[in-house]
Amino acid sequence: MNFLDNIFFAIILIIGFGYFTMNVKKLIRNINLGRDVNRSDNPSERLKNMAMIALGQSKMIKRPIAGFLHVIVYVGFVIINLELLEIIIDGLFGTHRVFAPLGIVYDVLIGSFEILAVLVLVAVMIFWIRRNTIKLKRFDSDDLKGKPKKDANYIIYFEVVLMSLFLLMNASDYHLQYVAGGFGHYIQAGSFPISQCIAPIFDGMSNQLVFMLERTFWWLHISIILVFLNYLYFSKHLHILLAFPNTYYADLNAKGKFDNLESVTNEVKLMMDPNADPFAAQPVDENAVPSKFGASDVQDLNWVQLLNAYTCTECGRCTSACPANETGKKLSPRKIMMDTRDRLEEVGKNIDANKGVFVPDNKSLLNDYITPEELWACTSCNACVEECPVNISPLYIIMDMRRYLVMEQSAAPMSLNNMMSNIENNGAPWQYNQQDRLNWKNEN
Repeated sequence: MNFLDNIFFAIILIIGFGYFTMNVKKLIRNINLGRDVNRSDNPSERLKNMAMIALGQSKMIKRPIAGFLHVIVYVGFVIINLELLEIIIDGLFGTHRVFAPLGIVYDVLIGSFEILAVLVLVAVMIFWIRRNTIKLKRFDSDDLKGKPKKDANYIIYFEVVLMSLFLLMNASDYHLQYVAGGFGHYIQAGSFPISQCIAPIFDGMSNQLVFMLERTFWWLHISIILVFLNYLYFSKHLHILLAFPNTYYADLNAKGKFDNLESVTNEVKLMMDPNADPFAAQPVDENAVPSKFGASDVQDLNWVQLLNAYTCTECGRCTSACPANETGKKLSPRKIMMDTRDRLEEVGKNIDANKGVFVPDNKSLLNDYITPEELWACTSCNACVEECPVNISPLYIIMDMRRYLVMEQSAAPMSLNNMMSNIENNGAPWQYNQQDRLNWKNEN
């Protein structure tokens, strides 16, 4: 590479990582729109979760076929991209295979990369067949039509192109090292168990043509890596980065345990404590904004719930395990997370368009994205939480929105409203007067 090539490489590197950094800042800004919640407790348990679930893929392998294939792609993608460091150094300083002096260690690394690249190609092709030919139920439902389905396929195509370019780059390099007798600066370095089988396609070509092809594969490989990096923000594959903080900050409480609203708890104490003075003066903050019960929009959710939404892999394990969905109800936990993310993105774009300030748009997560019918179909069984491979909890979003419907709008189903009215008036779910509260035990 000449000096101008180095300068051009530095420019595209700055543009690629600069745009990525800008989107990361936007991502953090959007997540911080949520309410504050403290997740700094028990750091050792949180680190263990992150190591086992995000890094170790422990929940993925509960479904062995998909889990095994995903581990191959995950490990292959991470390890192969270690070579990115060498590519960056070579591109900036005009070197070629700068880590070649590592000798046998370098040979083992390059050989391992090639074997992993082939395994990744096989795995993603099986993924494509599962999604587009076999059409597994969880990949062929209504909430994955259109953009989400295309996005999943785009990721597969990215993987195929990147792995193919990697092998072609190595195959042409191998040709120049061995067949061409060390053409130019192509010293013998690296082990090529796969690409040496591809290299014969370059036989009969001039060394200069093979050199131009090798440079083309090299430039395309790094360019598409940068494109893929910046596509992550707009893709479900953002979980590649967010799975780690998401599993670290996941709720450590027992599944199904919800936070209490302090204002409601105080009211209950007044009702239950015979010594409490209901007329006792309470401190009043005139500048305080009245708190909302539950959530009707993304700003009412906490920041961990918004992080959950961005981390969603759209794998559909939650929905396939949901008993309400299995019985034909409208609820899809995956759709709950996708809708939350889409609304959060809409709010973020509103803020960008209005110079950092959100301008009310007469829309909300409730009704415009998620309907009450979906929320009330949930049985709160926690199956979706148990199944999620990255510890996302659609249930907490559902319950916060239910809380809003009940406590802010009195919009619970008739049967539930009747029960709560009876408890309020009679101290029991049934419509007996206070003297007859125990008559339920006589019912057949």
